[in-house]
Amino acid sequence: MHERTSAPSKAGPAVTATPQTWTGRWVADRAGIALTGSERLPELVGLALRSGNPKRAHLLVSNVLGKHVPQRPSVVHGTGLELGRRVRELLGAAATARAVVLGYAETATGLGHSVADGLDAPYLHSTRRPVPGLAPVGGFEEEHSHATSHLLLPADPALLAGDGPLVLVDDEFSTGRTVLNTIRDLHARHPRGHYVVVALVDLRSAADRRRLDEAAAELGVRLDLVATASGTVELPEDVVARAERLIAGAAPEEAPPAAPAAPLARIALDWPAGLPDGGRHGFTARDRARLDAALPRLAGQLAEALPTGARRVLVLGFEELMYAPLRLADALDERLGGNRVRFSTTTRSPVLAVDDPGYAIRTRLAFPAHDDPQDGGSPERYAYNVAPGSDPARRFDAVVLVVDDTADTPALHEGERALLGQLRQVTDRVVLAVLPSHRPVAGGAATAGPVPRSVSLSLSLSPSPSLPVPSLPVPLYGPGFSSYPAEEVAWLLKDLSGVALEAPTEEREEAVQNGGAHYAESLPVEYQPSPEYQELFQQALRGSAARIALAVGTVAETLLRERGPGLVLASLARAGTPVGILVRRWLAFAHGLSVPHYAVSIVRGRGIDPVALRYLAAHHRAQDVVFVDGWTGKGAITRELAGALAGTDFDPDLAVLADPGRCVRTYGTRDDFLIPSACLNSTVSGLVSRTVLRAGLIGPDDFHGAKHYAELAGSDVSAAFLDAVAARFGEVRAAVAEGAGRLADDPRRKPDWAGWAAVERISAEYGIDNVNLVKPGVGETTRVLLRRVPWRILARRGAGADLDHVRLLAAQRGVEVEEVDGLPYTCVGLIHPRYSRGATGGDGRAVTDVRPGADGSAVTDRSAATDRRAFTDGRVATETTGRDS
Repeated sequence: MHERTSAPSKAGPAVTATPQTWTGRWVADRAGIALTGSERLPELVGLALRSGNPKRAHLLVSNVLGKHVPQRPSVVHGTGLELGRRVRELLGAAATARAVVLGYAETATGLGHSVADGLDAPYLHSTRRPVPGLAPVGGFEEEHSHATSHLLLPADPALLAGDGPLVLVDDEFSTGRTVLNTIRDLHARHPRGHYVVVALVDLRSAADRRRLDEAAAELGVRLDLVATASGTVELPEDVVARAERLIAGAAPEEAPPAAPAAPLARIALDWPAGLPDGGRHGFTARDRARLDAALPRLAGQLAEALPTGARRVLVLGFEELMYAPLRLADALDERLGGNRVRFSTTTRSPVLAVDDPGYAIRTRLAFPAHDDPQDGGSPERYAYNVAPGSDPARRFDAVVLVVDDTADTPALHEGERALLGQLRQVTDRVVLAVLPSHRPVAGGAATAGPVPRSVSLSLSLSPSPSLPVPSLPVPLYGPGFSSYPAEEVAWLLKDLSGVALEAPTEEREEAVQNGGAHYAESLPVEYQPSPEYQELFQQALRGSAARIALAVGTVAETLLRERGPGLVLASLARAGTPVGILVRRWLAFAHGLSVPHYAVSIVRGRGIDPVALRYLAAHHRAQDVVFVDGWTGKGAITRELAGALAGTDFDPDLAVLADPGRCVRTYGTRDDFLIPSACLNSTVSGLVSRTVLRAGLIGPDDFHGAKHYAELAGSDVSAAFLDAVAARFGEVRAAVAEGAGRLADDPRRKPDWAGWAAVERISAEYGIDNVNLVKPGVGETTRVLLRRVPWRILARRGAGADLDHVRLLAAQRGVEVEEVDGLPYTCVGLIHPRYSRGATGGDGRAVTDVRPGADGSAVTDRSAATDRRAFTDGRVATETTGRDS
């Protein structure tokens, strides 16, 4: 067994100074208990006497754990982070990527979670709260504890099934029996070769050390230990009898003097829907990112509920619920300016309180359990060092009590000894914040609190609370799906990479226009750009990167200003996905925010993916979700989105970089300019295809589908596009602030749908009785040339380099580019109306006129002087198309 006692790094979080009076002195002097070892031991721990526990007389009370002793939240979280970083150094990058962290209830749930943060690893803690219908995947006994049984209840049983290192975290390593019980239980189910034990203090005897070494050899595993400090506790043989005499002779606890009850404020935190409130059922890296993104907003809500000028604030967590209150406390302390907030939690552990500076537990509030425990535990709970006792300087101006909804029962509020009533006697204001308890559901789904009812039943997003929650598919991530890193975007799509879906453009167009197929049922053959075209893309990127960065920043700042820091980005796959990533990067660059980002499918005529909406509703507040796209044309997708979200709590306000169609209110610009990501297909969109919706491939509980073209990796410029734009963020920052402020005050932000009116005029002028065949704007025109059968291109007279790539593609397809005056867009692409394959030659070049030959067969001309009326002598088939992005 390898052991490491960690000294804090120079940047490591440590208590700043050893207390002048050691809080273990009272017990050491009277009970004959000696604590020896590392120099930091007296700084880290004090001593108290347990009451009602015949197995162990003394209690080692940590000053940095945030359980019995209120401490600065940055110290509590930072202590765990530092231990996690030391484990990372021990394991190395490859092993760390496969590690899982397991913490012990109740005392070490927050410490274990903080260690997992330092490792950026998934986390689970044991629990003493059973969940009806959820079978444990393991369990063990803590032999010396007052409540011995531990359950392991991960929502995903596979969490503990891997063979990577298992990191076990407890507050103290006293005998090693609990750890050994855990390892034996889990190793019998899922053997692995490496275990790491992490503790604040290692106090094992030589015999305890030998026993653990022998167990590691017996199991054939490597077992490492990382601790902040080490030492030994020397106990006299009659320590239990001495402790009993001390407890019997201790002065009785004095109740706080009667005083008017302090005000009680209850606040409804905007806790992200579906985000676990801790590690009881598992906590992932994505959960961590969501919590980080939400904390500034949540801290703001807490700060508003505090009394003006509060200088000492306690955030009080609830038993196993340590981590979420800890992070809230840390964010609140930062919001208030630092060093004004302390953190601790309630506990099941009965401990003697002695109001003496040399004793670790100065005051005690005892109250009835209020979470309806069904595990046979004690009916009484405790909050230590919350009341000021004999020292007025220890009084808190406000106490923020954070519980989960399982514990928000009448017993918390009512009765002479209820916790809220007692807290109102020892502070000037009590704030109650209730978090939704994460509740796994059989089959692997999970909810936080009541089943969300934020969206309409017509979309099947909100099942009745009396019915089982339908199982939801899991997102796809790069590099397995797409070339984007996993942290950039989660694809709410079904992987259809192994399905042959591509068809020649002409066949697809004919099938669509004659009503034989829906555009989203197949895929076009991916366009492979020529070297000349690739150079045009690079030129366009160099010339417009700063302009795009300005638009990205304007959109991001507008969203932050109007929707708050708890944003959840949902880009419309696939054209919106690079934009969503850039907006996410801006928020990280300018504000240090890490916001969730998903890519979802929307199909014109079929609506947005309802399963993706169900997923978003289950994991986030619907009001926090912002839908993002690249640009607007005439506004068809804007209308499709609004119609699909009608009757839900999702906001249909689409955010885009460019809004030449004037059909949204959140945009970076309304100019019709070239966004280089419109120039290419999958090779600028993470190697992902258009989305697919086809019966037989997509079931009622599936996300819409798409393909990952991994074979095109050699031509992929997705990262180059993002990096080129993000590299310009710094130089446009000032202009972004000005532009976002100007947009906020602009009365012309309201959509006037001028683009749709222009399309209707163009349709009438060119004899096309279906507006879906008119694609306005640079981006949509490019897509006509890449994926459809184009008829002609209308270009604003004098349009410059923004249309170089359009002119090249048009020449390759044999399509006329007609310069016109008064065009409200830079260009407009017209799809061939009343299309059949007879309208193209064998090379796929567009046919501009069809006339009968002498023998009655069709003769095609490629003359630019096409008679527009030749395509209006009869009905043009109605086109129903998928999202052309």
